[in-house]
Amino acid sequence: MIVITGAAGFIASCLAAKFNEEGHTDLILVDDFSREDKRRNIENKDYIELIHRREFVDWLRAHAADVDIVFHLGARTDTTEKDTLIFDELNLNYSKSVWKVCTRNAIPLIYASSAATYGLGEHGYADTHEVVKELEPLNPYGVSKNEFDKWALTQIDAPPYWAGLKFFNVYGPNEYHKGRMASVIFHTVRQIKATGEMKLFRSHRPDIADGEQSRDFIYVKDVVNICYFFYQKAQLPAENKNESGLYNVGTGQARSFLDLATNTFHSMDLEANISFIDTPEDIRDTYQYFTEATMVKLRQAGYDKEFYSLEAGIDDYVRTFLLEERIW
Repeated sequence: MIVITGAAGFIASCLAAKFNEEGHTDLILVDDFSREDKRRNIENKDYIELIHRREFVDWLRAHAADVDIVFHLGARTDTTEKDTLIFDELNLNYSKSVWKVCTRNAIPLIYASSAATYGLGEHGYADTHEVVKELEPLNPYGVSKNEFDKWALTQIDAPPYWAGLKFFNVYGPNEYHKGRMASVIFHTVRQIKATGEMKLFRSHRPDIADGEQSRDFIYVKDVVNICYFFYQKAQLPAENKNESGLYNVGTGQARSFLDLATNTFHSMDLEANISFIDTPEDIRDTYQYFTEATMVKLRQAGYDKEFYSLEAGIDDYVRTFLLEERIW
C-alpha cells in the first residue's frame, strides 16, 4: 500500500491522481477530510481507505507490514500564521512520530520540506546538508520545516530510504481551497474574470522594479513526476539507491511575477492589464523577492525529465483546469 498524507490538499491530491494514472489504486489517503471545499480533490480518486490524520500514526503502527512507502505531504502551510505552537504540533512533532514509525518498520519515507527554509537566500539555494543549520527562515512555517530537516539529518536511526523535498513555488490544479495561499496564476484568473485586470504586489525595494520580484515556479505535474521518481527509487535494492537526504524541487530558473501574470492573460486569449498595489504589511517584512533552486543534486540522482516551461505550465493549468474549475 502507498500512503499519502495531506491527501485532500493541493500537491498530495495531485500525487494521488498521478499514482492512479500509473495504475496504482492501493492508496491510503490521510487528512482530516472535514472541509467540503477540499473533499472534491479526492472524489474522483481510486483508493483503499481514508484515514483521519489524528488516527494515522496508530493506524501506521498497526498496518506497517502492508505499507510500501509513506508520502508525508500533510502540513500546516499558511506562511502568515504566527502561532509557533501550531507548527510545532502539526509540522514538527507529528512528522517526528511518522519518521519513528517508518524507521522502526523499515518503511521508505518521502516528506515535504519547503523553499521557505532558505529565507532571504543569503546562504544560496543549494540543497546541501551542510548549509541547513545556517539557514534563517522568515516565518514560523519555514522555521518548522527547517527544524524538521535539521532533526532528520541528525538521526542515526532512519527509514531505509528517505527524502525531504524542498518544494519551491508550486502551482497547478486542485488548489481551489487555498484562498490567500493559492498561486498568483489562480488569483489572476479569478481577478480577470471579476474585473478584467490583475493587481500585483508593488516592490518595496529600490533595486527591484514593480512586478520583477522573481520565484522559481514549478508546475505541480513536474512535482508529482519527481515524487514518482523517488517512489521508484525506494523500490530498488538497497545497494542501488542513491543517498537519502534533502532535494530541491524547482526548475532551476527564476521568473518574475510580471511574466506569470502576463502569460496567464495570454492563456485566456486576452491582452495583459496589470497594475500594482502595496504588499500587505503583515507579510512585507518577510517577503521573498527571489528564489531559484539549485537542481544539480536531483539530476545527479538520475531524474532526467524536462520541466514544463512557465509558458507551457500556465497554458495547461489555465486551459485544462482553471477556466472550467476542473479537478485533476
